[in-house]
Amino acid sequence: MYATLESMNKYAPTIGLEIHAELKTKTKMFCNSKNDPDEARPNVNICPVCMGHPGTLPVINKVAVKNVIKVGLSLGGTIADYTEFDRKNYFYPDIPKGYQISQYKFPLVQGGVLAGVALTRIHLEEDTATSLHAPERSDLKSEKRSDLVDCSLIDYNRAGVPLMELVTEPVIKSAEEASTFAHELQLLLRYLGVSDANMEKGEMRVEANISVRPAPDVEAAFAAGSVGTSTMETKSQRKDNVGTGALGTKVEVKNLNSFRAVERAIRYEIDRQSALLERGEKVIQETRGWDENKGVTFSQRLKEESHDYRYFPDPDLPKLIISEIQEFTPELLTKEIPELPWQKRERYKKNFGLKAEDIEVYVSSPALASFFEESVKSLPSKNYALASNYVVSDMIGAMKNNPSLSLPLPVHFAELIELAHKKEISSRGAKDILLSILIKSSSPRAIAEGKGLFQKSNETELTQIASTILAANPRVVEDYRKGKESSLQYFVGQGMKATKGSANPQLLSAIFKKLLQQ
Repeated sequence: MYATLESMNKYAPTIGLEIHAELKTKTKMFCNSKNDPDEARPNVNICPVCMGHPGTLPVINKVAVKNVIKVGLSLGGTIADYTEFDRKNYFYPDIPKGYQISQYKFPLVQGGVLAGVALTRIHLEEDTATSLHAPERSDLKSEKRSDLVDCSLIDYNRAGVPLMELVTEPVIKSAEEASTFAHELQLLLRYLGVSDANMEKGEMRVEANISVRPAPDVEAAFAAGSVGTSTMETKSQRKDNVGTGALGTKVEVKNLNSFRAVERAIRYEIDRQSALLERGEKVIQETRGWDENKGVTFSQRLKEESHDYRYFPDPDLPKLIISEIQEFTPELLTKEIPELPWQKRERYKKNFGLKAEDIEVYVSSPALASFFEESVKSLPSKNYALASNYVVSDMIGAMKNNPSLSLPLPVHFAELIELAHKKEISSRGAKDILLSILIKSSSPRAIAEGKGLFQKSNETELTQIASTILAANPRVVEDYRKGKESSLQYFVGQGMKATKGSANPQLLSAIFKKLLQQ
């Protein structure tokens, strides 16, 4: 930890995100090579176009353009009428052409909002190749090739894959808010079916632009001259470092491939920059990487500006007038947009009255949501919460512990909820039946009959059982009558054991109380 809590409170972070997501298309962005993120063999999904061979010409992937427009419409962004592709020039081994085809002045989408965060733009480009250092390659470890110890290998399967880049305004104020935004974008991309956005596969990558500046109250105090310089830099230093009334010096952190990494890296960088300012030092504008194992950021290179890339329109690709492309009209594309995550949250709250935690489970799993909705169709609204509780608390846990289990038929699950609600079966019996229908979906009522799980509610029969238990435990009876209330639970437990869990526990408890008071 770099900064103390006291010093951290003096500085306010400002965060902007740049998120790249590989689009789910059959072919790459500008050629007909296969777009297959699961291909394990290196350099098989390539062709002269995506490898940048002389004389080749790119062709725009219409589906990729359509996917980005759908994302823009979902977020309330402004869809460009005129758009073009540009060449972003830089030399690196993972760029076979010596430039990346991207968008600069005329992105497909401008503006929009997601999770309360304002967006700057969404544009389309091509992905780079994958770089792997030799020690990361398990297939090379066994070969013990000394010539590959200090080299990197390039797999061009990913080169040219359609890549959507979304840029937020610098309005995010915490690591948690940044992580929430990234998770919400992943949900949206999956709902639209435009990207699987699996971070562990590199299909969605997050870069964070982070700066810190004096917190508003500290800035005001400093301007009024009421803050000393014993723990803070001088006024001239402060202007140099952060600029009075302006944002601080921006640092970009790359290589954030999980939501946990997003939070940890941003927190670390806020602390690091705050500590620098606290010591009167300057924050350097640079690009830093994230070391997951050490939990630290590290300097990679000085931050490039847009002019460093020498952008210019790609002469091999046509300009696009979106309004002239019939398939891209907002009216048609809006019809293809399904219910979105935030819309589903609102509907589940209004129609089912579920807890926010339960709603998030269904928003994150469309398959589970469909199962729940189908199951409760035949149930009264008073049973919705009970049904959701069995799904979230019991069914999900059982399926995690045993991946071979599968969802039962909704009609069978609904029958189980009815039995539990009417207390025809105990809570323990319901859990046992639930496991049975996960293994092989069948009628819960038939299972309850076969296993003798229906609760005994015959008061005469239960009174006889309770009397026998009391007669066999005179000392416990005496303890209860002396004020030891926990003895009652002992008797109920013995009663449940005697009936093999089939007794109605509430009725059994009432019977024991009645007998003990005689």
